[in-house]
Amino acid sequence: MQETFLKYLEYEKRYSKHTILSYKLDLSQLSSYIKNTSPEFDLENANHLLIRGWIVSLVESEIQPKSINRKIASLRSYYKFLLRQGTIQKDPTSKIKILKTRRKLPQFVNEKDMNLLLDNCEFNNDFEGARDRLVLEMLYSTGIRLTELINLKGSNLNFHNRTIKVLGKRNKERVIPFSVSLEKVIKQYQVERNKLTNGYENQNLIVTGSGESCYPMLIYRIVKKYLNLFTTIDKRSPHVLRHTFATHLLNKGAELNAVKDLLGHSSLAATQVYTHNSLDKLKSVFDQAHPKA
Repeated sequence: MQETFLKYLEYEKRYSKHTILSYKLDLSQLSSYIKNTSPEFDLENANHLLIRGWIVSLVESEIQPKSINRKIASLRSYYKFLLRQGTIQKDPTSKIKILKTRRKLPQFVNEKDMNLLLDNCEFNNDFEGARDRLVLEMLYSTGIRLTELINLKGSNLNFHNRTIKVLGKRNKERVIPFSVSLEKVIKQYQVERNKLTNGYENQNLIVTGSGESCYPMLIYRIVKKYLNLFTTIDKRSPHVLRHTFATHLLNKGAELNAVKDLLGHSSLAATQVYTHNSLDKLKSVFDQAHPKA
């Protein structure tokens, strides 16, 4: 039944390969626990006591609550699927509660440092310099995810409307506008890219120095290299630039719903975490401007 469930996630829910692998590992871990502790049971007839025992074992192994909650979410999806299929009559996860977690505020680069990076950094006058600048500008100016950037095709760019069509999580498409300044960076990169590929056509916009499709670690290295020069924040990853995009928009007065749509979030809950950062800015403005502050 596990394979049927995984196919359901792939073909009907259209989850990514990475997400499906996570579900598979979670189910496999619980299955192994049941086999070792109560061999008379299996994954399909497990009760809530067995599942709770597995969760306790994860806590005792000092696995982070956030990771455990993700595993619980995987199990809930699986047993709800079995319930709909008529394989089980009762959901054993209905009595399982998620663990309390401390929600960390997303780190972001402050506006001054971001401007210094993009306006004052000296990029090499070659393909790699043009590509590195585009990677930074694209992540910060559009807020797209790492995988979305890697999979972005040249055909997804519309220079007439200055928009980018992005294929996000669960194959959901969204359209993001881009600025005149980003358009110039894209076109400068395309000139260098055309020299490099010498007729070899790769559909992906961002490519390696040999014209091959880009890969996650290369983007990580590019982002870390340049953020190291201009910021002291602990985390220096592509996702930090996505956080920076959202935070700066909200600091400038953008509506939360608009930022949600630009980021491709399915609900406001995921976007609201950025309001905590913009709230600090509002408090600062209040302290400076209000006569009774």
